[in-house]
Amino acid sequence: MTDVALHEAKAQLSALVDRVSSGGGDVVITRRGKPVARLVPIDDESAIESALAHLLAARQSSTPGPQSLRELIDEGRR
Repeated sequence: MTDVALHEAKAQLSALVDRVSSGGGDVVITRRGKPVARLVPIDDESAIESALAHLLAARQSSTPGPQSLRELIDEGRR
């Protein structure tokens, strides 16, 4: 994974896209030294979307636990 400043990414966007799409790894775009975006190959994005869909489906099928602090306290006392 490579970090690139935003102003540098603007100037070299085509080269960065070529690098990422050819298997050169992700590129993290930073603003003032802090990560703000990530450039990833489209295949990785599909894998992330698939994993997210799987997690959301698992979340919806699970039984919800206590919702409030009062319920947590009451359950802890049982």
